[in-house]
Amino acid sequence: MDPEIIEVFNFVARIFPFLAIIVALAVGGSVLSTWLRIKNGYPLQNSWGLPIHPKTDQETMERVRLLTSENAQLRAEIGSVKDRLQNVERIVTDKPSQLAREIDALAHDQEGHA
Repeated sequence: MDPEIIEVFNFVARIFPFLAIIVALAVGGSVLSTWLRIKNGYPLQNSWGLPIHPKTDQETMERVRLLTSENAQLRAEIGSVKDRLQNVERIVTDKPSQLAREIDALAHDQEGHA
């Protein structure tokens, strides 16, 4: 065999483990990066570094509409609960005699309507 070919083969044989380690680290880093992006809710990227967003379809749009509607209903309910809580706080912090007068006034109004 030609000594030059043997020398090239020996060079490749010495370099190959380092190249394999570099390739394995690059692939592993890419997989780790993608996993962390998915885990933390970041969009994936294409080969140009631009974010890849899922395509919107009719089912997704309907789901967004329903969630928006439910969100509005829940916000209204929270407002109602806040109003009730303010009334309860007012009743608890008012003086007992004032509370008794208001209860008597309400009872008197009820008798007048009955």
